[in-house]
Amino acid sequence: MATLDDKLLGEKKQYYYSSSEDEGQGSDDEQASSEPSQDQAAVKEPVFIPNDELGSRSTTKTGPKGVIADWRRYKQLENEKREQQEAERKALHKKLALTCRSNLDEDKSKKEEEEAELGIVLDEEFLRKYREDRLREMRTAAKHSPTFGKVLDLEGDEYVDAIDNENEHVTVMVHIYLDNIVACNAVNGCFQCLAKEYPKVKFCTVKADKVQVSKSFSTSALPALLVYRGGNVLGNFVRVSDELGEDFYSNDLEAFLQQHSLLPSKEEQAMLNSSIRSSAKDDEDSDLELD
Repeated sequence: MATLDDKLLGEKKQYYYSSSEDEGQGSDDEQASSEPSQDQAAVKEPVFIPNDELGSRSTTKTGPKGVIADWRRYKQLENEKREQQEAERKALHKKLALTCRSNLDEDKSKKEEEEAELGIVLDEEFLRKYREDRLREMRTAAKHSPTFGKVLDLEGDEYVDAIDNENEHVTVMVHIYLDNIVACNAVNGCFQCLAKEYPKVKFCTVKADKVQVSKSFSTSALPALLVYRGGNVLGNFVRVSDELGEDFYSNDLEAFLQQHSLLPSKEEQAMLNSSIRSSAKDDEDSDLELD
């Protein structure tokens, strides 16, 4: 059986000599020391133990330091649990807020939707009525106004008469131009196309040197576009090229004039042309009946 000395000294036991033993036993001890004892043979070489196994083999501290460590670990677990519960509570609250609404909210939302639908219906009804009234006015004006369908090139003394002596329902557009300006030539070309599409609009052109305009106006304000109706100015545009560029097409000028409500829309003009053709056909039928 291993003694206390064996446990304390381990494999260095061969270097320990007890003074209590007889010197006569020295030779026996030397002989015994030359051969490993059973306890010494039981001592093994150092073995590497992984950290996880080492932690599992370590004993729990029961002193003050062990109590403090346990308390800190308990607080840590308690905080983690509280944070997890708070996160779950927020997630549940958000889910309920997104999916659940009170009856009052439902009624309010339904009322807003109904008001929005009613507003759309009212807007559509208003627009429909406005278009009918507008078309009725245009038809009335068309019946009492002459048809042009071409561009009128005015002389200086004809400028005022072409405006003041015209029917009060007729829109008169006057282009003041010079031949050496590219944008002026573009406007003249657009007038030729628009006069055919809008036969009830009076398109006129006049050279700047034939009317009383200053030299600075001729050099810096052309092409100029003036719009009248009933002798009143509806639009006054100088340097139209600033808006449309130096070279443009009739649909560009048409959109520009429609944007300023100086020409009817495509839909209105189509309905007006249809009405004009119907009226002309009715007049022809009446003439045939009289014959």
